[in-house]
Amino acid sequence: MVFRYLIFVFLQILIFVGIKAVDWFFLHKTTTPYYKRPFVWGCYLVINAFLLLSVFHFIPNGFRYSAYILIGLWYITLVVFFLWASKKILALFKIPLPSSPILSRGIAILLLTGLCSYSVHQAYVPQVVHYSVQIDKAVKPFRIGVASDLHLGKLFGSKQLEKLQQIFTQQKVDIVLLPGDIMDDNLQAYFQQKMQPYFAKLSSPLGVYATLGNHDFFQQPTQIANEIRREGVYLLTDQAVVVSNQFIIVGRNDELDLQRQPIEKILATIPAEKRAELPILLMDHRPFSITENSQAGVDIQVSGHTHRGQIFPFNLIVHLMYQLSYGYQQFAQMHTFVTSGYGFWGVPFRLGSQSEVMIIDVSSKESR
Repeated sequence: MVFRYLIFVFLQILIFVGIKAVDWFFLHKTTTPYYKRPFVWGCYLVINAFLLLSVFHFIPNGFRYSAYILIGLWYITLVVFFLWASKKILALFKIPLPSSPILSRGIAILLLTGLCSYSVHQAYVPQVVHYSVQIDKAVKPFRIGVASDLHLGKLFGSKQLEKLQQIFTQQKVDIVLLPGDIMDDNLQAYFQQKMQPYFAKLSSPLGVYATLGNHDFFQQPTQIANEIRREGVYLLTDQAVVVSNQFIIVGRNDELDLQRQPIEKILATIPAEKRAELPILLMDHRPFSITENSQAGVDIQVSGHTHRGQIFPFNLIVHLMYQLSYGYQQFAQMHTFVTSGYGFWGVPFRLGSQSEVMIIDVSSKESR
């Protein structure tokens, strides 16, 4: 509850400071105090009303529009803070500053444009992140390609799917794992933009495996599951399978599924001797159940969902919410990976994070 109040206070400060910054950009009259300016208070009330109506779903796609508003205000706030800090630092060194408001506003607009351009680049240009781990079981070395949180929709689609397959091919992965949030709530844009053939091109020698994330469950879980399978991806919904007698792959449904099965029950469908011999790879969209999964004997878990916060300072917030919010950490015998995601949610911006594809090289501590 305290955490929610802190978020509420942060949003109120962000909205008010952002509006004042916009006011300074375009309308500010130095002779009029802020508390007498109807623009500031009118915008403050309108934005809060819009957010409230979005929370209660009175506005279609209200959350997405709210994200644009809040990120816009946050970026303007960052620019104004940078200008204010620069002015203070230069004043310490007694460096004279030009007093022209036109010049100040011009610099601010250039900085804002640069910040937005950089954020779009971080959202659409993926980095390839490499990890290498050794597990306790005897295995032939293999390479995993991981891409989570594609959020296929109006702003992210065919070109990005084509680029993703190029990366998997260049990296010579043996198997591909897609741990959830394949679609952005529904299939409307997926069909409108004819993404099917591009999605079907995703491949690797040992196949492409996926599980469902929270956004896949929001509106059309059955239709999304059917479409994923139709295009040749092995969708695991609280299921475990043995792949080429080399390893076991498990896919857990997102926690939005009220019938989500315990990991022990899913693994029990695989003979005990196989579980003892073969490495167990788990796709679990949210990195909430790390302790439970490690105690069940999982060797490698891959997750997404967090987007590494997507926009600073939310990376600091998600760091407090999860045992592991991004990157790699070992829990008992289980090597755990949380990717920042290949796509994005809401706005095509990333700040303090970057779109990525994760490559994991797996070998054995023993000789086989």
